[in-house]
Amino acid sequence: MFIDTHAHLYDEQFIEDIDSVLLKSHEQGVNKIFMPNCDLSTLQPMLDLASAYPNNCFPMLGLHPCYVKDDVQHVLENMQTYLINANRFSAIGEIGLDYYWDKTFVANQKMAFELQIDWALQNALPIVVHSRESTQDCIQIIAKKQQGNLTGIFHCFSGTLDEAKQLIDLGFHLGIGGVLTFKNAALKNIIKEIDLKDLVLETDAPYLAPEPHRGKRNEPAYIPLVATILAEIKQMSINDIALQTSINANQIFKNHN
Repeated sequence: MFIDTHAHLYDEQFIEDIDSVLLKSHEQGVNKIFMPNCDLSTLQPMLDLASAYPNNCFPMLGLHPCYVKDDVQHVLENMQTYLINANRFSAIGEIGLDYYWDKTFVANQKMAFELQIDWALQNALPIVVHSRESTQDCIQIIAKKQQGNLTGIFHCFSGTLDEAKQLIDLGFHLGIGGVLTFKNAALKNIIKEIDLKDLVLETDAPYLAPEPHRGKRNEPAYIPLVATILAEIKQMSINDIALQTSINANQIFKNHN
C-alpha cells in the first residue's frame, strides 16, 4: 500500500472524474492521499472532498506562497478561523517561499511562512513546505523555528545533497515525485545518498506527472511509477519501498492514521 503525501485533488482538472481517479488510485494500492491547500478559495472544495472520502482524502490548511499578496494579513486571519477545529487538518501546508515567478512579496511570504509555522507548533501539526529557488531561506526559517518538535515534509525536493542533509538534520522528510522519473534528473544521484527512512512519495497532482505521462495530468495512481524508479536506485523491492515510505508518512501525519 502506498501513500500520496501531496495531491491537489480539489483542482478543477479533477471535477469531472474524481470518482474514477480515486478508484484508479485504489487499484494501484494508493489509498491515502494528503491534500495541500492553496488559498481561501480552495479550502471549501478541499474540505468537501475530504468529507465525501473521509478514509482516503485528508486536508491541510495553509496559504501557498504563490498566493501571498498585499492582503496577506487579512487572508491569514480568515484562514486561522478554520483552526478552531484543528484536528480536521492533517498538516499546515502548503506553505513556504517561492522566488521563481515574482519577488514582489518576498517579505510578505516570509512573514506568512513564519506565522503558519507557529500555527503548526501551537496545534502539534506537521508542516508541508513549498520551496522554489528559495531552499536556503526556507532552511534558515525552519532552523530558527525548530526547538525539537517541528516536523514535516519538504515537498518536491530539488535542492543539493548538502541541503537535503540540512533538512534531514532538522527533522524533515523529503517529498519525492514525478521528477525522479525524468531521464536526466540530477535528483537520482542525490536520492542514492539519502536513507529511505527520510523519504516520502508524492505526486503534486495534477502537476509534474512522471514518465511516461510527462506533460499530461498527474494523479495519485501514478505513485507506483515513482516508487519503481526509487526501488531501482535503492536496489530494493517495490514492496519494501511501499512499506517504508508509508511508515514514514504515517509517522508524520500521526493524527490521521
